[in-house]
Amino acid sequence: MDINDKSIKMFSTIGPRATLGLSALEIAKNDKDLVVLTCDVSTSAGLDRFRKTFPDKYFDLGIAEQNMIGVATGLASENYKVLTTTFAPFQTMRCCEQIKVNLGYMKQKICMVGIASGLVLGTLGYTHCCIEDVGILRSIPGITIISPSDSLETYKSLEKALKHPGPTYIRLTGKSNNPIVNKTDYNFEIGKSITIKNGKDVTLFASGSMVFQSLQAALILEQNKISTKVVNMHTIKPLDKEIIENSLESELLATVEEHNVMGGLGSAVSEFLTTKQKKPKQIFIGVKDIYDKGGEYEYLLNKHDLTGESIAKKVMLEMQ
Repeated sequence: MDINDKSIKMFSTIGPRATLGLSALEIAKNDKDLVVLTCDVSTSAGLDRFRKTFPDKYFDLGIAEQNMIGVATGLASENYKVLTTTFAPFQTMRCCEQIKVNLGYMKQKICMVGIASGLVLGTLGYTHCCIEDVGILRSIPGITIISPSDSLETYKSLEKALKHPGPTYIRLTGKSNNPIVNKTDYNFEIGKSITIKNGKDVTLFASGSMVFQSLQAALILEQNKISTKVVNMHTIKPLDKEIIENSLESELLATVEEHNVMGGLGSAVSEFLTTKQKKPKQIFIGVKDIYDKGGEYEYLLNKHDLTGESIAKKVMLEMQ
């Protein structure tokens, strides 16, 4: 697929879910071994064109997520490249034991994609919001966890994950008209973060939709004479420890994620920091370990202080 201004804008407009379907369609044209398994989400995951173009590569298991992982395991054991997808809470929590046994323990090479993770399905309440998936999967040995910063990175994540030697989970946050973080083509490498903006006073480690919000926060902080580094931590497991090591001279470290403040990126960074004798203070920015009332996406981002303005205010408060 050609990556240019037109395709980047198109990815942004259609959002990460539709980008997933388009990416799978493009990859399947050149990869005869790719198969896609879903649980009644062909439209929601942007896979209608894939289903019609490659009916022999598409398997809809119905609303039976645990069975989907079992079928995926059988196909993976026969050397197919297997992509499974459904809404994030059902892709991860509903079939957690099957993921543990078949991906973690048996090391089957399956690429799982949790669509609409975070708060974007807030109008359906917290049964459909997903603020726990990273915490749960981080505790299962051997699973790589990727949280793309925008729609272009969704394509790059899928391309790399299908070539990765072990099981992977891609966590999609945001919606259509997704803000563009990556304005040109770039090198994406699993496990290697990307420093988008350099600064010396504060380092913001962000994942998923919060990379854009952190860039917005950095603009406000710079206006207040706080030099801010923004790091796209697209891979949460394995964690890029080198970039954390290189940021220890900052006065403050902040982790920013559309996830529970417990168990996710913040916890991963803090676990590494405990190995260091000299380290700056870390603050955790995310959903504050609560289930609250549902609502529209923008409303929930504001309510949980996950906007650029709120992030900047928290940082400035800590820097006083």
